[in-house]
Amino acid sequence: MSIFQVTDGTAISYTDWGTGQPILFSHGWPLAGDAWAPQMLFFASQGYRVIAHDRRGHGKSGQPWAGNNMDQYADDLAELIEALDLKDMIMVGHSTGGGEIAHYVGRHGTARVDKMVLVGAVPPLMLKTEANPEGTPIEAFDGLRKGTATNRSQFFKDLSMPFYGFNKEDAKVNQGLRDTFWRLGMQGSIKAEYDCIREFSEVDYTEDLKKIDKPTLVVHGDADQIVPIAAAGLKTAKIVKGAELKIYPGAPHGLAETEAEKFNADVLAFIRA
Repeated sequence: MSIFQVTDGTAISYTDWGTGQPILFSHGWPLAGDAWAPQMLFFASQGYRVIAHDRRGHGKSGQPWAGNNMDQYADDLAELIEALDLKDMIMVGHSTGGGEIAHYVGRHGTARVDKMVLVGAVPPLMLKTEANPEGTPIEAFDGLRKGTATNRSQFFKDLSMPFYGFNKEDAKVNQGLRDTFWRLGMQGSIKAEYDCIREFSEVDYTEDLKKIDKPTLVVHGDADQIVPIAAAGLKTAKIVKGAELKIYPGAPHGLAETEAEKFNADVLAFIRA
């Protein structure tokens, strides 16, 4: 674990392993960089440099009261990327992390980027509106806020079930994954996690997606109960010019963990193409 201090003094924790072309991983809510453990081990073993950070207020990073918004997340990431002098990097973002790397491009461009991977990612917009009828009603996000604010520990335990699709009738529950989801979620700041709900649900990333001019792989499970594919992956693949779409039949939101072997192989093939 390494620590980088961004301009406002917040400490950003990150893991940086291996050598070679850099792959930067951006995690989902309410997790941390360690959620990428299966990918970090695999890709470092394949000869890549792998970096996974804990977004401010999450994991082992600092827990400021202010700054828990997507503009700041993207700027924190830009500072870290510049400090590590990452070039020709592959950016991989899951869920909220997909919004983060898209917004990084929207604010800082693609000069340091080679390719991008969006998996179960929140762009272009999760919230249901007149212009986005496939989205999720605001009441669902209000429920996330209430659960986080008033009963966070039990709420995260419960949320791990649909996150990994373990609530499906034929699902084999992996208790270890559920325990890790809870552990990583509870490491974070309740304030940051509460604030972040708005950032992944109500921020419109359409203009950010339009600025992506690098080869992009969009991966989404068609059984994703957290970020439904109709409002997310299917639309993103149409907005990002030349994007490749891979739909995982029956896969849940946390498919990078439940189907790590397949996901790793698909991303490796995309990188090497």
